[in-house]
Amino acid sequence: MKNFNPDQLRNVGICSHSGAGKTSLAEAMLYTSGVNERLGKVDEGTSTTDYDKEEMERGITINTSVAPCEWKNCKINLVDTPGYFDFIGDVKSALRVVDGALIVVSASSGVEVGTEQVWQYADDYGLPRILFVNKMERENANFEQTLEQLRDHFGDQVVPVTIPMGQEDSFKGVINLVTMKAVYPKGDGREVSEEDIPSEFQDEAENYREILMEEIAECNDEMLEKYLEGEPLTEDEIITGVKQYTKEGGLVPVLSGSATQNIGVNQLLDCLTYYIPNPLEKESIKGSDPNTEEEIELKTSNDEPFSAFVFKTIADPYVGRLNYFRVYSGELSDDKEVYNSNDKSSERVGKLYYLKGKEQIAVNKVTVGDIAAVSKLQKTSTGDTLSSPDKPIVLPEVDFPEPIISFSVVTQDKGDDEKVGTALSKFLEEDPILKRETNKETKETLISGMGELQLEIVVSRMAKKYGVDVDLVEPKVPYRETITKTVNSEEKYKKQSGGKGQYGHVYIEFSPLPEGQQFEFENNIVGGVIPKQYIPAVEKGILEAMETGVLAGYPVVDIKANLYDGSHHSVDSSEMAFKVAGINAFKKGMEKAEPILLEPILDVEVRVPEKYMGDVMGDLNSKRGKIQGMDPDGDDQLIKAYVPQAEMLKYAIDLRSMTQGRGSFKTKFSHYEQVPGDVRDKIIEDAKQEV
Repeated sequence: MKNFNPDQLRNVGICSHSGAGKTSLAEAMLYTSGVNERLGKVDEGTSTTDYDKEEMERGITINTSVAPCEWKNCKINLVDTPGYFDFIGDVKSALRVVDGALIVVSASSGVEVGTEQVWQYADDYGLPRILFVNKMERENANFEQTLEQLRDHFGDQVVPVTIPMGQEDSFKGVINLVTMKAVYPKGDGREVSEEDIPSEFQDEAENYREILMEEIAECNDEMLEKYLEGEPLTEDEIITGVKQYTKEGGLVPVLSGSATQNIGVNQLLDCLTYYIPNPLEKESIKGSDPNTEEEIELKTSNDEPFSAFVFKTIADPYVGRLNYFRVYSGELSDDKEVYNSNDKSSERVGKLYYLKGKEQIAVNKVTVGDIAAVSKLQKTSTGDTLSSPDKPIVLPEVDFPEPIISFSVVTQDKGDDEKVGTALSKFLEEDPILKRETNKETKETLISGMGELQLEIVVSRMAKKYGVDVDLVEPKVPYRETITKTVNSEEKYKKQSGGKGQYGHVYIEFSPLPEGQQFEFENNIVGGVIPKQYIPAVEKGILEAMETGVLAGYPVVDIKANLYDGSHHSVDSSEMAFKVAGINAFKKGMEKAEPILLEPILDVEVRVPEKYMGDVMGDLNSKRGKIQGMDPDGDDQLIKAYVPQAEMLKYAIDLRSMTQGRGSFKTKFSHYEQVPGDVRDKIIEDAKQEV
């Protein structure tokens, strides 16, 4: 691949709701531009950007993938992102490094929740965007209806620059509203023919061109005056206007076509070249000094110190570690030393590559604005900034969402525990949203993510890449037990077996403590009835016994133990005897002290569009939740509630179903409450069956 100047680069993130056809569209652009000799297909597992085995088997995009193409003396770095919400982390990190977003919408499905999400992310990053209404050949395809939805959702700045000729089986080409020509594919679609607009589409084309000119004119006083005087804008004026206002965010061009039939793709490539800004158009980048945290500004120039942002990491057992990055200033040559500004460590650069899906094309140098990959960096991962050792800078990081669903990882072979830990560490390097923790109370290894599909794929990859088979099961709820009344308990542990015996005798008063005080031990022994050296053993025995309650075997909390009497034997008493006496006294006492089961309660905040409020609140009530209040938040409503953790294990799935994916939530631990009787009985019964 030849070298391109920074002003010839276009970095474009391709995004959509799942199933809109963005990967097929990327494939069509690679084919039309001559990068590929055949048009790959997602459902056949032959697309360039969906090369992972899981992607080919499932027919969906799981990982962000990069593939460049050349068009009209420009290099367009196509960054294909996942469409499923489970992999939203890859979408956010990809949009962090591009200069424009290509949002794909299905002509039959219209605006979906994924469309809304990626639009919001493009807003967050201030990205200009282009819309492509795909699948015009499909049954129920309706361009007019889809355009109306887009304008209703995103505003009147959404304006077509091409419209389809026909739809469903009759779809045969597009009309370019800038040139006012009908564009038909020739042969395989790599080339097109431009002809006069057929008479049946003439009125429609003129109406849409009027909308386009009106929107452009409103952005410029001179053109507005010309337009109001009834003089049509020229082709050059329209191109100039669309280019300027798309880059400024005042206009969102809409194109139409079919990725699988390769219709409308030439015009799309033209628009990406004309209307997406090159990296130099953002004259500088801002970051902070890793040592002083003072703001630093660097020009987007090859002459500035090097800086780059790592937006994806692949940790493959065969290929090794590969970091995808975008250069923001300066340039990078292979075998150079760079500084990881986040880790504050130096790294030696290995091989540099341009990426075309899974293909790695070795290069010696990467210049400002370009996207590439580097191998074998030891400490660098997603979200890190690489910079010049002489001028370190930390670039703004990606604001990743917190995981919303967790499962316990259970190994099928107990000897695989170490392998599981190693494999999970690799996946954590690749995906910053994934989290792993060991629950100290339940002794489980938990992995957390954005959805079941994401975690199922982690398990599948562990088996394929690392030969480790694990199951995902619902995590245990960390119930606790406590007492509700004060009782006295006596225990005399006496054992004689021929030689030295065992003797420990205690009187202990057990009483409840306020929530959160855990345990208090009080020594009120007087007169030496229990020698001082045995007192700690009694406390140790009680603490050990508290690890397993008498109701369902859960840890016991919020208990005060008052050791006030007892006796000892001058020969047979020992620390062990008094420890056992403490254990047995606790068990007897707890059974008499009217024990109860406690469950963790979560502070839950659910954000939903107002039309889903009734369903969501009803569902929370059915989960034994207690609604605490509701607050408006823009177009959404925030519902606040206390809900038992046991009822929230799969809430991510429930909420997604209730709100068509438009709801979101977050939780944090609040407090413990007594479990209701009917629920308690089932928990105790389940615990007995597990023993």
